[in-house]
Amino acid sequence: MAIDTQNLEKVKPDALTPAETEAKAEAVGCAKAAMPAGKCFVSAMLAGAFIAFGGMFFCTFLGDSTIPFAVQRLVGGICFCLGLCLVLCCGAELFTGNSLMVCAKASGRICWKDLFKNWGIVWLGNLAGALVAVCFIYLSNLQGMNGGEVGATFVSVAAGKVALDPVTLFFKAVMCNILVCLAVWIGFSSRTTVDKVIGILLPISAFVACGFEHCVANMFFLPMGLLLNAMGTGAMGAIALGGVVYNLILATVGNVAGGLLVGLAYWAIYRKKEK
Repeated sequence: MAIDTQNLEKVKPDALTPAETEAKAEAVGCAKAAMPAGKCFVSAMLAGAFIAFGGMFFCTFLGDSTIPFAVQRLVGGICFCLGLCLVLCCGAELFTGNSLMVCAKASGRICWKDLFKNWGIVWLGNLAGALVAVCFIYLSNLQGMNGGEVGATFVSVAAGKVALDPVTLFFKAVMCNILVCLAVWIGFSSRTTVDKVIGILLPISAFVACGFEHCVANMFFLPMGLLLNAMGTGAMGAIALGGVVYNLILATVGNVAGGLLVGLAYWAIYRKKEK
């Protein structure tokens, strides 16, 4: 049987090179900017729900207070990876990852209007998807598992987030999206689903284990904690709506800053210069 050597030459088992990854990031950014608003919003809702599923898995594991701290952080972080695995492997629009659209903007392939329009639609879509997930998970009574310890964990996690001082919160958010965008960058460079999943594990589990702030994850953690606290879980008044808004605003700004650092650094190093 004859072997098609031309097609064999096109098969590359290795990941994309950094320069190829940067070019792909630009192409992906252009595609995201051109996506119709309705489809973009629904896709963003999926991403918000997917990240919520990761948060759900994380808090379910942490619902066992007898587990040592280091094990909680390590395994809890791996549990949270479910969210970004679903986003990258199933396809959805995630606000924090879309910070990398700055590569396309820096090369002049999209304009500021397209960039901010995408970010606005995706942020709102992520919030809507996360709130739908809050509703479904609450009605499933997941919070009642382990004698209510899972619900107490949701409230504890949310209360810790709203209690952060502004400087700490901002830089936790910057660090978070540096790691998230590096994970997305690995996803861009991957050729298979297995590559993506394995590549995601360390950066995402690291940001969760270190307690960094992800605005989309907080769109789930904070409303869920607020709802359960209002229903009598934890110390009354531990979480207020004002604290939720405060956290989401600063976490969003910090996440954008961290994402821009990653995107612009790789753009500056590996962009293909036009002749």
